[in-house]
Formats: sequence, C-alpha cells, structure tokens
Amino acid sequence: MTSLEKTLEICKLLSSKKAKGIVYIAVENKTSLCDYFVVAGGTSKTHVKSLAENLEEILEKQHCLTPRRSDGLREGRWAVLDYADVIVHIFGDEERDFYNLERLWEDGENLVKFED
Repeated sequence: MTSLEKTLEICKLLSSKKAKGIVYIAVENKTSLCDYFVVAGGTSKTHVKSLAENLEEILEKQHCLTPRRSDGLREGRWAVLDYADVIVHIFGDEERDFYNLERLWEDGENLVKFED
C-alpha cells in the first residue's frame, strides 16, 4: 500500500464514522517525519477517542497496520496515530483551532479537503 493509498483509506474510515473537516496534507517535501498528515475533527471527547480507537482497530484487522506510536487517546481532546509514512491527528474543536496544523503545513498546493 502506497502512502497516498493509506492516506485515502484513513480518510474514508474517518468519514464513515462522521469525522468533521477531514483534510490531508502532503508533507514529503517539507519534512522527513512522514509523507502525509491527516487532520480530522471530532464533535466531543468521546467522539475523538472513538474515531482514533476505531481507526486503529480497523487498520489492524483489515490491513495489518499498527501505529508506531499513539498519544492523547485517554483524554480525548486530541489524538495522534503515527503510521510511519502517514500521521493522523484527530482534534476536538478548541484544540484544532489552537494547533491549526493546516495553516502551519499547507503551502497552497499540498492540502486536500477529503470529500467522500
């Protein structure tokens, strides 16, 4: 599975669970961390946790993918799942506004709004 295929699969899975404002950002020319960031929003702490846990579970079962690291799942305000070439950020509203990763990493050409 290529980085882009993994990114699109992650976006589809998040969309199927009603994540808000899903975007992906190509960062392969900007950092050695990964190729893509996926950024999505949840409507509550419970929703953020549920999105992250569901994503982790489905990627493991269907694609044998496990994150190298994950953080933030317990509090539910922000969660990050590191799949090596794709890093997924799931935010509550306040945290998304505060961190504003889209503005930080986009350059006008590399940010794509996911629409299923």
